[in-house]
Amino acid sequence: MDLDLTPKLAKKVYGGNGGSYFSWSPSELPMLREGNIGAAKLALEKNGFALPRYSDSHKVAYVLQGNGVAGIVLPESEEKVIAIKKGDAMALPFGTVTWWFNKEDTELVVLFMGDTSKAHKTGEFTDFFLTGTNGLMTGFSTEFVCRAWDLDEKVVKSLVTTQTGSGIVRLGDNIKMPEPKKEHRNGLALNCEEAPLDIDIKNGGRVVVLNTKNLPLVGEGGLGADLVRIDGGSMCSPGFSCDSALQVTYIVRGSGRVEVVGADGKRILETTLKAGCLFIVPRFCVVSKIASPDGMEWFSIITTPNPIFTNLAGKTGVWKALCPQVLQASFNVTPEIEKAFSSKRMNDAVFFPPPN
Repeated sequence: MDLDLTPKLAKKVYGGNGGSYFSWSPSELPMLREGNIGAAKLALEKNGFALPRYSDSHKVAYVLQGNGVAGIVLPESEEKVIAIKKGDAMALPFGTVTWWFNKEDTELVVLFMGDTSKAHKTGEFTDFFLTGTNGLMTGFSTEFVCRAWDLDEKVVKSLVTTQTGSGIVRLGDNIKMPEPKKEHRNGLALNCEEAPLDIDIKNGGRVVVLNTKNLPLVGEGGLGADLVRIDGGSMCSPGFSCDSALQVTYIVRGSGRVEVVGADGKRILETTLKAGCLFIVPRFCVVSKIASPDGMEWFSIITTPNPIFTNLAGKTGVWKALCPQVLQASFNVTPEIEKAFSSKRMNDAVFFPPPN
């Protein structure tokens, strides 16, 4: 594989005193284009307001930091206003209009990852803003806006010219935004840091998986996701997606090492991961990670709503399933070597704590 798999940091695209929008470019991370995947981050300062917009892509949003408010309008539905906080994940299907607001001193940071197979640009999100200097309203003539909303020309000119910002603006302290409603969260958001664990291995790691059971909207976008946290020095078992899905991973916290092995037994990536990096594991390639002493946490999307993974090591691993004779013949080793191999690392299926 000739594609550069090196993890990359996002770069600022636009912003001002209300906050900034960052994205990963397929020109720097070619696997985005190869895998039809987009990735971006929204960072809002206090009173920062991300103007209403919709995208050309299915997305999963994940709150990396802070607390805030999000407005979500699914196609042909009423607006839902929800409180969001660190660890929240939301599925945003095609046609979903969203706005984001931060009223706290701490910066609100939201990660977006999604499918760009039907997007205008492969490997990139294109947002369509409803208002602002680059908003859709400014593109129509006064006549069309007047007739569509049954307004007089004076009101229309005020609507399309008063907002001088674009994308992200900073609101005044006197502006009151709608209060979130607890019931609006149902079916729209899941906090991955508070959800029941799908995997929990002592001194190893913990996993929460987003799928059609706990967040049904991911099914509409054809995406799954998970939050993985491994302890210092622990290892994530070598494994691969066995349903041809791509895995796109953002390092939330900590650091560690990663190795990816592809066809012909070639190691196609060997590098150090750090917080803020994004990297993509190609289809069917085997990946494994080892956390630094401070541990490591990552959030991934998988290009299928109910992903299936196969591990090579551990008690549910492929090698455990094969009989001793096949192992001996495959490795061309003695029964003693086979026994030494097959008797190790069989207690944990996914994560291995550091050696004693």
